[in-house]
Amino acid sequence: MIKFLLFCILLVVCWPLALVALILYPIIWLVLLPFRLTGLVVSGVFALITAIFMFPVRMLEGPRRLA
Repeated sequence: MIKFLLFCILLVVCWPLALVALILYPIIWLVLLPFRLTGLVVSGVFALITAIFMFPVRMLEGPRRLA
């Protein structure tokens, strides 16, 4: 909601800039989408590697007790 209000203020103050932002936002979002997907995949791979290396430690700890 705050983004919409800021856009309305920008529209009143400087409408050409607001229209350019309205047109360029989807294009920039599409350009940045592969980088977001790559970041998601890389963080998933790091989580998998961490889980693989921590698995023996978790097995040696034994069962967890409930508090």
